Amino acid sequence: MGLFPEAIPAVLFVWTAVAFALMMTVFHHRRLAAKMPDDQAYYRYFFFFFVMFMAVPVLIVCLGSARPMGFLSAAGFSPGKWRLGLVLAGIGVPIGALSAAIGSRDPRMKEQYPFSKRVCASAGKLAAFETAYLVLYYLPWEFLFRGILFFPLVPALGLVPALAVQAALSTLYHFGHPDSEVFAALGAGFAFGLIAWVTGSFFYTVFIHAFIGVSTDVFLYRRYSRRPARHA
Repeated sequence: MGLFPEAIPAVLFVWTAVAFALMMTVFHHRRLAAKMPDDQAYYRYFFFFFVMFMAVPVLIVCLGSARPMGFLSAAGFSPGKWRLGLVLAGIGVPIGALSAAIGSRDPRMKEQYPFSKRVCASAGKLAAFETAYLVLYYLPWEFLFRGILFFPLVPALGLVPALAVQAALSTLYHFGHPDSEVFAALGAGFAFGLIAWVTGSFFYTVFIHAFIGVSTDVFLYRRYSRRPARHA
């Protein structure tokens, strides 16, 4: 199976475990939302998510790897096979739109999303929120699960076990979400992992994943935008 082409800083995986614990406790969105309005809480949650799962890991790689850019590229932080990636992203868009439309009809999904109900007071607030959602949440999410917790594991475990590990971990992070979303996350974990593997990049899964999430919020926006006073 060969080896991962770059040396892997051991502290990177130790930090990831610590970051998981912090994000599930100290910086958990429910804890933050109990202290402040939900829009402020989720902006802070997105910020901490980005720091814990992307900014610090990249810093660790830069400080602990002899060839940090080589490591990041091998972990999917590159355009990869961009032609194939664009084709797969194009296929994923209509599938994502359909899944978002169906999922938005689930009463529990309506309770869950959008994360912040206050931003539904206007289209501008929702647009700003979704931009932060994409950059500070979906990008580090895919970097974490389809990047550093996937590519380096393939040589050691094999493709299928590595796919299963990142799919299981990303599914577990949906704990407390609607059952339909948890099962969807499991399937998406394997599908997104395969897309990252065949393209050599997690950028295309960022696009597909974010498209599904943002589309779900937009489908649900009309429901909440008619009652802004309740979320003011």
